[in-house]
Amino acid sequence: MLVCVEALGPVRCDGFDANGQPVGRPVVYPFVRCLATEESQAGNTYDNVHYMLSEGAVYDAYPGLDINLAKVNIPGGGEIVPSSASSASKDGGKETFGVFDETHLYVTRELREMHRTVSRNLLKRKIAEPWSLETSTMYAPGEDSIAEAMHLDYLKVAEGLLEHPGLLFDHREAPPVSLKNKAELRKALRYVYGPAAEWMDLDRMVIELQTMQEHEVRRYFLNQPTATVDQAIEKEAWDAIETDERPSPGDQIAIGFDGSIRYDSTAIVGCRLTDGLVFPIAIWENPHTSEDWEVDVLAVDAAMAKAMTEYRVEWVYADPAYWQDIVGRWAVEFGDRTVYEFWTHRDTPMAQAVERFRTGIQTSQIKHVGDKTLTRHVLNARTREVRAGVVLRKDTKKSKKHIDACMSAVLAVEARADAIADGRLRKRRYRAISY
Repeated sequence: MLVCVEALGPVRCDGFDANGQPVGRPVVYPFVRCLATEESQAGNTYDNVHYMLSEGAVYDAYPGLDINLAKVNIPGGGEIVPSSASSASKDGGKETFGVFDETHLYVTRELREMHRTVSRNLLKRKIAEPWSLETSTMYAPGEDSIAEAMHLDYLKVAEGLLEHPGLLFDHREAPPVSLKNKAELRKALRYVYGPAAEWMDLDRMVIELQTMQEHEVRRYFLNQPTATVDQAIEKEAWDAIETDERPSPGDQIAIGFDGSIRYDSTAIVGCRLTDGLVFPIAIWENPHTSEDWEVDVLAVDAAMAKAMTEYRVEWVYADPAYWQDIVGRWAVEFGDRTVYEFWTHRDTPMAQAVERFRTGIQTSQIKHVGDKTLTRHVLNARTREVRAGVVLRKDTKKSKKHIDACMSAVLAVEARADAIADGRLRKRRYRAISY
């Protein structure tokens, strides 16, 4: 329907009438492209457009419409075109509206190039106010699809890490729910389907979903991208240890540091010794908007120095990869019995630290402040089995879904444990005074 009205209707604002209501105008020479994922088909969008324009009242209202399986020519100029990956990527058109359907399937090089080409084309006709619509089933985490990349961009916008004023992200994701609780599951399904729930057989769905694998139910029916078989930390477990508590100046803390210079992120995360409260001190994240981006090393150095003065820092575990000179200088400035190297690529100590972190979450021995960026990094982390146990990894080697803040949190929790074992936790003493 949006394709039809973009091609034929008064869809652009041409001012306001005496009552303050907007007055519309049609697009001059609308060029609407419907993208398909398969070479052999026109795609679901164009199939429906073809039917609506040829079988409905629109055909009589707009004489001169030239409708065929390859293109719709609009009287007065303009066209609706179905395109596959090969044709769209070779065409330097000037689209006014583009529809990318099923972007969770945009995982191949050809489909990504199609998306890039049409997205570039949409920038060429400013007066036409071009835009695009992306629709999708929930993506499979780790495939790095266009749908996954768009969701990641939205999360960064919500966290204030990325400016994208032209993005409207409409997404119904079910709240945390146990699939074994049928009443909760039915309620979650009703929420996700919205008005469409009225013509869905929710009772039957609840029964049938009990026989399916959990990650499939959460992806295809609850719109949840986080439940995967190799996810290091489950969202429900992480959400359960969120607290309203916040660290205070002067608190005894341990610190974890993990960083990159260019591609990934850099994070300093604290963990309070008294109760295991995990909180971010500073996070620098590559927005992937420029190949020249790199972290501000001076800002990282300043943030660590500030943390040292604001808190009573008892123990720091820092991964020295790419940062050996700076970590070495920290050890000199802040004390070699405070700052220690912790190489995260060494499987045995890392597996032990990950086990402590995951156990602390499951048993509520640690808690966190609910920071969105830290949470996203924690939920991005995947597991890799090694002889010593389980270590953390990204979903793919070149994935833009960062986990550096999660790694820093793991190091902070491990540093807290070693600080306590070393006797550095100082309980406040009270002196009784009699009069």
